[in-house]
Amino acid sequence: MTKIKICGIKTLKDATSAIEAGADMLGFNFYPKSPRYIEKNNCAEITSVLKEEYPHIKLVGVFVNSSMDEVKNILQTCSLDLAQLHGDETFEMLNELRDKSFKAFRGLVDEKLIVKNEIQFLLDASVKDSYGGTGIKADWNYASELATKYKFLLAGGLTLENVTDAVKQVKPWGVDVASGVESSPGVKDEAKMIEFIKAVRAVENQS
Repeated sequence: MTKIKICGIKTLKDATSAIEAGADMLGFNFYPKSPRYIEKNNCAEITSVLKEEYPHIKLVGVFVNSSMDEVKNILQTCSLDLAQLHGDETFEMLNELRDKSFKAFRGLVDEKLIVKNEIQFLLDASVKDSYGGTGIKADWNYASELATKYKFLLAGGLTLENVTDAVKQVKPWGVDVASGVESSPGVKDEAKMIEFIKAVRAVENQS
């Protein structure tokens, strides 16, 4: 079954709406320049409830060029399961975090940075001077080749309108969506989340 990650969660209401709609993973963005940025104490308040009520849901912190100390501190403070490293992080950093991290690639994948975790990496679109969240589609032809070898999350411009085609063409291990299920940057739309997840599940029911 295709895993579904709703990224850029900022409120408990959005978190519970995403889970009740059928999400498997939630992402919390700790990049201060993002419209989806969440402060760690606010995140900790939300995740403390989620860990109690929805212990099966994977909680992921999104980081862009944060220090190792900061990543470790936030993972612990917010009871997060994984760190998604979305900047220019090194193999050493991934190695130090071991099974608690995976790399997000923009464009081409550096196979030296692929980890052996449940999520091996995330594939996003390559956009100049941007660390993701642009709403631009990734290269699906390239992604479909990768999907024959790796378990990864397909990100980049996924919406209710195109996720059916994305899942059919790429056959990724999972999909990751942020702007595609929002009413405005950083504000999740419950109806869009429900329809997006329904669209992914409908593809699986056809196969």
